[in-house]
Amino acid sequence: MSPEHDSLGIQHGYRDRHGRWQKTSPETIEALAEVLSTESSGEDAVAVITPGKSLEIEAPALLVTEDGDEITVRDRLPSGLPHGYHRLTEEASGRSRRLIVSPGRCHLPVDLREWGWALQLYAARSKKSWGIGDLGDLERVASWSASQGAGVALLNPLHAVNPGLPQQASPYFPSSRCFRNPLYLRIEDVPGSSEVEGIERAAAAGRALNSCRRIDRDEVYRLKLGSLESIWERSGNRAAPEAGSETGSGTLHDFSVFMALYEHHRGPPSTWPREHRHPRHPEVATFARAHAEHVAFHRWVQSLIQAQLDSAADELRIVLDLAIGVDPDGADAWMWQDSMALGASIGAPPDQFNSRGQDWGALGFSPAKLRAAAYEPFGATVRGCMGPGGGMRFDHVMGLWRLWLIPPGAEPSDGAYVSYPSGELLDILALESHRADAIVIGEDLGTVEPGVRTELARRAMLSYKVMWFEEGPPESYPPGSLATVTNHDLPTVAGLWSGADLEEQRSLGLEPDEAGTEAIVGRLGDRLGLDRSAPIERVVRGAYNLLGAAPSALLTATLEDALEVTERPNQPGTTPEERPNWSLALPQPLEAIERVPLARDIAEALDRRTE
Repeated sequence: MSPEHDSLGIQHGYRDRHGRWQKTSPETIEALAEVLSTESSGEDAVAVITPGKSLEIEAPALLVTEDGDEITVRDRLPSGLPHGYHRLTEEASGRSRRLIVSPGRCHLPVDLREWGWALQLYAARSKKSWGIGDLGDLERVASWSASQGAGVALLNPLHAVNPGLPQQASPYFPSSRCFRNPLYLRIEDVPGSSEVEGIERAAAAGRALNSCRRIDRDEVYRLKLGSLESIWERSGNRAAPEAGSETGSGTLHDFSVFMALYEHHRGPPSTWPREHRHPRHPEVATFARAHAEHVAFHRWVQSLIQAQLDSAADELRIVLDLAIGVDPDGADAWMWQDSMALGASIGAPPDQFNSRGQDWGALGFSPAKLRAAAYEPFGATVRGCMGPGGGMRFDHVMGLWRLWLIPPGAEPSDGAYVSYPSGELLDILALESHRADAIVIGEDLGTVEPGVRTELARRAMLSYKVMWFEEGPPESYPPGSLATVTNHDLPTVAGLWSGADLEEQRSLGLEPDEAGTEAIVGRLGDRLGLDRSAPIERVVRGAYNLLGAAPSALLTATLEDALEVTERPNQPGTTPEERPNWSLALPQPLEAIERVPLARDIAEALDRRTE
């Protein structure tokens, strides 16, 4: 492999599940090199330092902090620099670079011991919902669970998707990870909604959608976006002048311009005129000025979402999920195309579950291009996902170390691992964590490189323990972890115990791992002293009693388990035509769930206030 390929992070092979060395083909290396290469190495773009780490500079130099303070550096950087994003310019050479000062470790409260519900928010509907669980419903869940002793709620990604129809169902295929989906707005809580004629009719039509378990996002979009446009026209642009003001720069501005362009051209950037395909083209600024009202509307919508999310966060800690990649036709890919591995997609190599490998279709950053951009896109992404006083679950946290990237047009098995500058990315993650007083959970399931979990612990990041995958009892889980029985991609307790989940996989032609599933069932039954004839309610109660003994900092439960739901939220390896992934509402509204005895019993099993 050439030094150029080494600098791009392309690994020349990997160990497969059997420990065998699999060499990366020259064709894959060349194809990925074309995708990842950049004119700048990024060496002069940024420096990241943490306590105890020195930085070689050519003095004298001028350090300008992000607050505007100027510090003359005579020989070395002064100690006690404020955490943040600064600018360092060496006088002799004129070299200027971004200086990121990080605490190196994430925010993690001492003696953190909280429990809460892991929610698929779209599925958690109340009688007030317009066919989909919303932020008003989140506030209700937060109040109810806090009264039971909960201190946290873990949510599916609320990321924004592209406007128009059809609406993307998967929360893990976002247009933007920095901003959020307006389908989660509670329209009646939007200031000015009561003054708009037609909102009551829209609300009635929205609530009528609750009669069907399958969520009709397209109809929800029509109703909610139409209502928001009516409120904006009637009073929104007066009620939120800061959202309507013209701002020519910044991530929110670029996102809002993208949304306006997408709606104007009625399709993705690949179909736009050439002058609109890059955010820095002069004609994009011309478009933004000509459509200032439309751009301001999308800024206003995001301000509404943030306000409603903040209201729910008054009750307990809200932990938001961060997807590993983005839609190649989405806002982040357009805004930060100069930092992206355009044309390559994120996936996974062949393993015991999929002999052909996996292509997730999502787009990721190019490590070299990201560093050349002084990590601004990564910092903005993390910042956008962290609510003050809340937390963030980093999906597929191994992506901070390496990602399986598949060249354009290649099969998943013809991809390669690409290394990322994990140390600097973790430093930025720690900085944003402290600024938001937000905890960070690293989803470290599956094949994990040696040293990753040790580094997570050193960085004060919680690991992720799922009972189905753990051979040891919950008492053996590490304190620095979030522990749960199952998650959105795995069988519910009812689905596992009844065999319904296996049967669904068979019917979908997925060739499930039946031996592995039976091993999980047997292990659970042994720990509970139950055989397969035991009622599901008793098994659910027993599983969460086991989980309650874990010393983990965070414990979470699912409402699917509280309702003995057999379907998992997502069945990997299936398409929307085969199965309604991410689109099944809970079978009962929140008003009824609050009275379910099993939900109360789960809360009591996980509540550790008296310890």
